[in-house]
Amino acid sequence: MKRLYFLAPDVVSTRRIVDDLLLHHVEERHIHVVAADHKAVTDADLPEAGLLQQSDFIPAVERGLAMGGATGALAGLAAIVLPGVGLAFGGGAILGTTLAGAGVGAWASSMIGLSVPSSRLKAFEGAIRGGKILMIVDVPKTSEQAVVDLIQSHHPEARVEGTEATVPAFP
Repeated sequence: MKRLYFLAPDVVSTRRIVDDLLLHHVEERHIHVVAADHKAVTDADLPEAGLLQQSDFIPAVERGLAMGGATGALAGLAAIVLPGVGLAFGGGAILGTTLAGAGVGAWASSMIGLSVPSSRLKAFEGAIRGGKILMIVDVPKTSEQAVVDLIQSHHPEARVEGTEATVPAFP
C-alpha cells in the first residue's frame, strides 16, 4: 500500500474528491480527512482520520520492536555467556528473551507513540490551520498513479503533496 497526501481547499471540494475516489473503488476505510473544523467534516459525512493516522503509533511500534528485540537478544546472550549466573540456559534463552524484549518494547513504545502527534502531519499543520483539508488516501502500489491522475484531472483545486513509501497492512 502507498499513502498519498492531498490538500483540498474546502469541504465541498473534499466531498467531491471522496465521491470520485469511492467511484474509483478506493474503500472508505482507506480515506482519511484531517481538518481544523471537525464539525464541518462530520456534517459533510467525510471519513475523519483516526488516532492511527494522527499519531506516531506505527513508527513508535517499529522502533520499540527493534530496540526491545535487540535488548532481549543481548540479555539472552549475557545469561548464557556470563559465568557465575548459576543457571543453565540453552539456545532457547536467546529466543525467549528476544521475543519478550520485542513484545515489551513494542508495547511500551506504542503507548508513547499514541500520545505524540504524527511527525508526517507536522508539515501540513499551517495549511490545516489556514482552512485547508488534508486528505490521506491509502491505495495499492499498482493504483497509485491512477489515483493521482484522477485527482489532478478532475480536481485541479487540490494539491498533491506526495506519498509515503509503505503503509502497514493493519491500520
